[in-house]
Amino acid sequence: MPEIPSTMPAVAYRRSLPVGDPESLVDVMLPVPQPGPRDLLVRVEAISVNPVDYKVRQNTDPGGEPKVLGWDAAGVVVGVGDAVTAFTVGDEVFYAGAIDRPGTNARFHAVDERVVGRKPTTLSFTEAAALPLTSLTAWEALFERLGLHNGALKNSGTLLVTAAAGGVGAMAAQLARALTSLTVIGTASRPESARFARRMGANHVVDHHKTLTPQVTAVAPDGVDFVFSTAGTDVNMVVYADVLKPMGQIVAIDDFGPVEIGLLKSKSISFHWEFMFTRSLHRTPDRAVQGYVVNQIARLVDAGILATTAMTDLGTINAQNLREAHRILESGKAVGKITLTGFSPA
Repeated sequence: MPEIPSTMPAVAYRRSLPVGDPESLVDVMLPVPQPGPRDLLVRVEAISVNPVDYKVRQNTDPGGEPKVLGWDAAGVVVGVGDAVTAFTVGDEVFYAGAIDRPGTNARFHAVDERVVGRKPTTLSFTEAAALPLTSLTAWEALFERLGLHNGALKNSGTLLVTAAAGGVGAMAAQLARALTSLTVIGTASRPESARFARRMGANHVVDHHKTLTPQVTAVAPDGVDFVFSTAGTDVNMVVYADVLKPMGQIVAIDDFGPVEIGLLKSKSISFHWEFMFTRSLHRTPDRAVQGYVVNQIARLVDAGILATTAMTDLGTINAQNLREAHRILESGKAVGKITLTGFSPA
């Protein structure tokens, strides 16, 4: 294993600026982090970019200090803390990290071993980096918040997934199709996104740029049992109240303003939040569940049951390419996951 340097290339931001500003993300050199007792030090080989990246950039101003974003990563363990038990130097890993620690847009990254999984052997680092955050979000939403029974194919009924060609929506469709007996209705608005949603597992695709209720009712005339709302929860709440069966359930991951939650009362519809960073942010005692889940995802990928959602690799990890990734995500037109691979030689 090569000697670990004292400094490393990274991409950071110092002020919250529009993505078109060259200073919105900049190349920097930073000290290599020192792993804590339960930490792995990972040499990052590939990352993927999520909406949380640009939302933090837009809304959290670091006051001139360099703040490193990024949470999805795949790489190689190059150092371990004194209390690490599950990994050794040389292991290939993938993970989504923690929102309250420095991000993965850096050559070396320190991460709690409890949220880390072993990289799928059948995928490249780039293909693997696309998976952790969205897989964890989809898994927790389906099997913890909605209480579905994964792996048993016991659940029947219908699941509506909004933005089913996005990172989380595509993983939700895959997991529901593979591990339950639910019929999956995905929403997408363009031919390429509709094709991707079907490839990822959606049985039916409806257009979220058109009136949703009649489209969903045409597919599921008796109503749907579950809604996975990845986007547009506020504007679609009336639709959800219309198309859900009595005692139906909604799980949402997006950010939105006030909604008329009373619309759900007459049908006793349940509403759940899913935030993938809750366990790491609040240091819950069951943080290792996330390591278990990403290892399950790796096994399902290696068994040919799940596929990577990596669709567009923008090249090396640098400020220019990351600005482009943020720009595409902010446009709302991304299909699948955007990845970046490797760092330019020093």
